[in-house]
Order: sequence, then C-alpha cells, then structure tokens
Amino acid sequence: MSKQSKSQWDFGELFLTEQTRQVLSVSDLTSQIRRLLEQRIGAVWVGGEVSNLRAQASGHIYFTLKDAGAQLSCVCFRDAARGSRALLADGQQVILQGDVTVYEVRGQYQLVVRQIELRGVGALQIAFEKLKLKLAAEGLFAPERKRPLPKYPQRIGLVTSPTGAAIRDVLHVVQRRNPGLEIILAPCRVQGDGAAAEIAGAIRLLNEFNVSRVGSSRCDDRTAQRAVPTNRLDLILVTRGGGSLEDLWAFNEEVVARAIFESAIPVVSAVGHEIDFTIADFVVDVRAATPSAAAEIITEEVFASRRLVGSLTQRMLRMHPRRQLNGHLQRLDDLQTGLLRQMKQGVNERSVAWRNLATRLKQVRPRQLLKQRRESLKAGRRRLRELARVQFRNCKSSLEATVARLRLLGPEQVLSRGYSITMDKMTGKVLRDAAKIQAGQKLKTRLKAGEIFSEVQKPR
Repeated sequence: MSKQSKSQWDFGELFLTEQTRQVLSVSDLTSQIRRLLEQRIGAVWVGGEVSNLRAQASGHIYFTLKDAGAQLSCVCFRDAARGSRALLADGQQVILQGDVTVYEVRGQYQLVVRQIELRGVGALQIAFEKLKLKLAAEGLFAPERKRPLPKYPQRIGLVTSPTGAAIRDVLHVVQRRNPGLEIILAPCRVQGDGAAAEIAGAIRLLNEFNVSRVGSSRCDDRTAQRAVPTNRLDLILVTRGGGSLEDLWAFNEEVVARAIFESAIPVVSAVGHEIDFTIADFVVDVRAATPSAAAEIITEEVFASRRLVGSLTQRMLRMHPRRQLNGHLQRLDDLQTGLLRQMKQGVNERSVAWRNLATRLKQVRPRQLLKQRRESLKAGRRRLRELARVQFRNCKSSLEATVARLRLLGPEQVLSRGYSITMDKMTGKVLRDAAKIQAGQKLKTRLKAGEIFSEVQKPR
C-alpha cells in the first residue's frame, strides 16, 4: 500500500494520547535517595564543630556537625567509637569518619559516625586522650586515693636525668631551704625511645630500696665499720624540664602511670612548665608546676619551721618577765604622765574660768551697784514721801472744799438767815406739812441759836 500523501490541511493528531508515567511514594523516593547517597558517597571523613549534643538513655548520641556555611545531622550508635566517643562535646572541633545515609522517617540525610578524632590534633594527642579516658575509668585519677605528703621529709627519691636542668633546680632549692634533706637519685632517661620504661623502672627500684635494709659500710681508712641506720624514703619526686609534646611523651606512657599508681611511696610530679600536663600528673599524689616549685613544696614545712624557730628568740625576748615588767612600768609612766597632764590642763582650765569670772565681776562692780541701788532706794523714798504729802495736801484741800460746800448747803446757814426747823420731839423727824400735825404733839424748833420746845394746842 502506497504511502498516503499529506495535504496542506493534514495537521496530524491535535490531541496526543496520554503518556505512561511512574508515580513514586514518599517512601520509595526516600529509599532511592538513601541508596544513591550510600552508593555514590558512602564512607567519608568530615570535620566541623559539635553542637546540640544529646545523649539518650539507650546509649546512642545525637548531635549536629556544623561550619560557617552548613550543618549535618550525626548519630553515633551505642557500639560505635567506644574509645573516643567521650571526645564529643558542644563546641568541640572534631573530625568524624562515617557513612552518609538518609533517616527515612524524617527524610533527612545524616552521618552515621564510626570514628572520632579531635580536629587539628595529631596522633599523639589522640593517644593521650584515649589513655587518659582509659585510666580515668579504671580509677587511677581518683581523688580519694591521693596521699598527703609528709610534713618533714628526711629522705626522698629523685627520678630524673642526672644531666638535665631539672636536677640542678631541685638541688639548688633544697640546698637553700633544707640542706639536711637526703636525696637518693635513681637516674634515667626522660626523653626518647625506652625512656618510659626507664622512668617506670626507677620508680620501682626506689620502692624496692625503701623496703630493703642498708648494711654496714667501711670508713675511708678501712679499719673501722659503722652501722648505717635503716631510713625509709618519705616520697618520690619524678621530674624533668620543659619541652614539646614529643619531648614529654615518656611521661604519657601507660607503663609510667602504672608504676606511679603501684608505688607504695607518695609520688610528686614536676614535668615541664606550668602549662604542661602529662598522664603522670593525673596519677601522682601531688603535681607541681615546675621542678623548683616541687622542691619548694617538699621543703615548705621544714623551711617554715626554720623561720618559726628563728623568730622564737625575738618572741621569747618579747615574752620575758623583765620585758613585760618594763612594758608595764613604761605603761604606768605613760599613765602617770597623762594624769599629770590632765590635772594641769584641768587646773589651767579652772584658772582661766576663775579669771574670766573675776574679770566679769570687776566689770559688774557690785559695791558701786549697791550704792546706786541705795541711792535709788533713797530717791524712791523721798519721792514716795513727797508724793504722800502731795496726796495728803490734795486730799485735805478736797476735804476742806467739800466741808465748805457742805457748810454752805447745811441747815446752819439756813438758820443763820432767820429760818428755823421744826421737828417731832420724840422722833426727830422734820415736819414739813402742818396738816399732819396732831393736837398735843410735842415739837422741837431749832433756831440759829438755841432750840424751842412747844406743844400743839390745836392743829390748823
């Protein structure tokens, strides 16, 4: 059949038939992503900062590893990285080795951690941290096993290099502070291969020496012998000068830590400088910052006792009865002097007060004042008498005027002008109305000169 020709109006299928498509579930897609990550990436090393650390009761540890630009969810299962999982802490910079996968329940990718290392720290530091964790778990660092140092050591063992600076520092301090301290040196190397075994051996040797007895020794002339007393070691000092981590590494070896832990004698360490810490420092009973500081710690009580004894002479002099008596006598003199001074001061104050009073008294002049008061009293008396006389004259004049007025108004003046006054003889009542006079009534008439008695014959 020949191929049909197409015309200009032949546009083909306007509506395409539906194509076949595959719809995945969320679980299927997540599984594919997980397999892709595990196949393409797999096990990796990744570094960053630990944050949001969360330890579950199941023993699993969950945290986030982050840097400035991103973050990664991590999980360290219970059986993984047993020797280094304690290195995980918030803010810690670490390097992790693990497998990249997807936690399908949440649909997030994560790192399943297998190994843990501190970031920027070499193999020595990692070994240091691992051994530290191991020995701490065994109780070698426990504070309750730390033993106190004897206050007055007489003999000590010294574990160090006989040619190093540390021994010179220790001997210099001991000679200055406690020259009677006996030092038994157990020489050893403190750096390099085999140094750790020598340090541990020296510590064990001193412990063996401590339990052994010292026999007799010959004198120089070889003609006499003297018995040497059996003295035990009071403590052991393990020390060396400063250096790098590699230089100090012998003191980070487990064999040294075990030897210190097993020592029956208290052990003091002074390894490196103040900022240096070794495994031995955590195991020993006392850690000193430097060899010189260790020597000062060991000799502190003896040195303090020497200073105390040196000061006893002055204290005894101060406590002597004669000195105390002299002190009391001096105190008595001071009190007596103070009493006299107070008395003089009191007398002076009273004298000044008396003089002030005398001055004021003189200024007042009581005799003159009394004279003035007497003169004033005399003048008052004179004024009073004068006033009394004036008052008397005034009263007399007033009385005379009153008497004159009374006299002018009195009946005598009326009678002197020819009038008379008729009164009832019996009652003396002045009669003013003739109609009231009764017959036979006796009357008395008063004239200017004399009186007339009459009897009424017939009233009008």
